[in-house]
Amino acid sequence: MKTSQFIFASVLSSCANLLALEQGKQLHVHVIRSGFESNGYVGSALVDMYAKCSIIEDAKQIFHGMPKQDAVSWTAMIGGCTENGQAGEALKLFYQMQKSVVKMDHFALANVLSACSCETALDYGKQVHTHIFKIGFEMSPFVGSALLDMYAKCGSIEDAHQLQNEMTRPDGVSWNALIAGYVRKGDNLKALMLFGQMRHEGLQPDQFTFVCILSAAASLASLKQGKQIHGYIIRSKLDSNIFVGSALIDMYAKCGSIEDARHVFNKVPGRDGILWNAMIVGYALNGCGKEAIHLFESMLQAGMKPDEITFIGVLSACSHAGLVNEGRDYFVSMSQNHCIAPKAKHYACMIDLVGRAGLLNEARDLIDKMPFKSDTIIWGALLSACRIHGNTELAKQAAEWLFELEPENATTYVLLSNIYAAAGRWDDVSKVRKMMKERGVTKTPGYSWIEVKNRMHTFMVHDRSHPETEEIYAALKGLAGQMKEAGYVPDTNFVFYDVEGENKENILYYHSEKLAVVFGIISTPPGTPIRVVNNLRVCGDCHAAIKVLSKIAQRYIVLRDANRFHHFKDGMCSCGNYW
Repeated sequence: MKTSQFIFASVLSSCANLLALEQGKQLHVHVIRSGFESNGYVGSALVDMYAKCSIIEDAKQIFHGMPKQDAVSWTAMIGGCTENGQAGEALKLFYQMQKSVVKMDHFALANVLSACSCETALDYGKQVHTHIFKIGFEMSPFVGSALLDMYAKCGSIEDAHQLQNEMTRPDGVSWNALIAGYVRKGDNLKALMLFGQMRHEGLQPDQFTFVCILSAAASLASLKQGKQIHGYIIRSKLDSNIFVGSALIDMYAKCGSIEDARHVFNKVPGRDGILWNAMIVGYALNGCGKEAIHLFESMLQAGMKPDEITFIGVLSACSHAGLVNEGRDYFVSMSQNHCIAPKAKHYACMIDLVGRAGLLNEARDLIDKMPFKSDTIIWGALLSACRIHGNTELAKQAAEWLFELEPENATTYVLLSNIYAAAGRWDDVSKVRKMMKERGVTKTPGYSWIEVKNRMHTFMVHDRSHPETEEIYAALKGLAGQMKEAGYVPDTNFVFYDVEGENKENILYYHSEKLAVVFGIISTPPGTPIRVVNNLRVCGDCHAAIKVLSKIAQRYIVLRDANRFHHFKDGMCSCGNYW
């Protein structure tokens, strides 16, 4: 059979799609021997094959060696640079293409818009948008979706939404890009609203839609929304999809419903590493250390190969459960048994593990012995350990490194200030606060939220903005006496202001966590589980108070803070006071 340009191009396309580099190289040799190297059709296929196989320099060499580049070869080269992280080169090629005689097509425009899809490239994206308008491609659905995606990924979500409003009938790709943009921005309520609107418009969500919207429900810890989405997934017959299954596990774990997460895990067929990792990390987040380790051992027995994320989950689980020896063994096994070199996040888990256990010297030694320079994650883990055990001197060392590496991060100043306050070193507290003011660093306010009757209710410390403030404060005042009778003693060590004892107790009573929990108690039927999210780390006094409240009110209370979950029931917490 005689070879032709079409046969070569077709087989090269197959090699590109399969990432079959060696076969592609062998075919390249046949192309040269057959005299088709200068053929534009074959040349474009070669550029595409090498680019998709991440051999971008070879792709460039072939592209620049072509006697004449057409729209296909330009598009392949621009797309190749974009896919290989060379956005600047892709833009440069786009401007060269504009100056050439080759007519721009919607594929080339979509590729260059993809190269502009990051916040630092928004200005370039706007320039491309102007060019699209000039050449009359603004009405192309393909280009319109790419434009919307570019604005969303650049953080210009209002422009993205405006584009969608101007589309005659936005397709699923446009809806997905807009929903993902709002999730990325952190406006998860808006993302959920758009998901409902998308379904109302009659569009069928796909796996990408469900992964994005489950992330929104997870961030809000909205179990009710998450379960509704799970129902849509089952009706869409996507509950066996690995990526959707992984997102479901993540959602249930981040809503504190670890049993539902495990149920999903057990039902998804053909489990891969992504699914195993999601479940292990979910167990870690909920403080189920032994369950995470057991699942990890089952993963190995099933012949699955762990990766870096697996070990972050396992080490984090050991840290939250105080399994120091097990954590040390797994850390050593990474390199010895699984040929995985520990990275900064693994060392941070180990520093958190031994530091939380009070082994601060071992934590410091780990930092000194790391094979790379310590970063903010490492020093942040040490500073957190110092806060738990009140080691002011080591805290000062860690904070000094963090001030140098990340001087604008308010968390460091607040943690160091709180450590000094707990030690009664008020002069040092004043110095840290003065430093914050001089550097223009603003503290992130703490707040808690709870979902009741399909609405999110947010509270801050001493918050009086809620419509039911009087009822909440009256209920809290009534419960305060019962709490003290049940053994609760306000822990004034968690008031980081130099005030008198009685004032300290008043400050503690109206923390956002307590307000949210009490609102949940008075707003839901008896026996209804209460789920609260706090954006920072729950304070020790709130932790003690909510334990008692769970017994008095006979409620199962789930609290998610910035680090982990606490499950309160009958006056006990799942963390065993180890957190």
